[in-house]
Amino acid sequence: MKLEDSPRAFRNGLRYNTENEEHREEVSMIHTYKEYQTMPQSLTLEQMVQLHRELTEEIGQDEDALELYDLLLQNAVQYAQIRASWVLMTPSQRADADKGRTLQHNTLIDSFDMMARFLRSMGKPAAWRDALGDNKTDRLARKTIGDFGCYLAFVGGLTAR
Repeated sequence: MKLEDSPRAFRNGLRYNTENEEHREEVSMIHTYKEYQTMPQSLTLEQMVQLHRELTEEIGQDEDALELYDLLLQNAVQYAQIRASWVLMTPSQRADADKGRTLQHNTLIDSFDMMARFLRSMGKPAAWRDALGDNKTDRLARKTIGDFGCYLAFVGGLTAR
């Protein structure tokens, strides 16, 4: 068993960021919002609140839009669950889960795109979708879109109490 896969590494809250046994970088399992803010194309909480406000105002009380939002939220929660579990997985578990994570990420992006297309067909600007970036031309936009999906799941979780 590799050290990064050992129960002791998990109990001690440590991960080792390497595939090379000779060079190990110890990585903490404790992550912070400040750490997230250093990542390329990260969104501030204020930006996410604003994007969510724009999205929900455009949806309004339209039944079809609300149905699409329910689907979007379901996909966001499923993606957030996978992404939050990622930090708890060993490298071998990550390798096993990677394809499913990518598929769920694609499904989440598709849900955002469907919502934007629908709202635009109703004459709404859907500028919130443009602000997330174009995942077809900007690889980092995928991460930003995933971040916003995690935010939707976060808000849903907080308000479900």
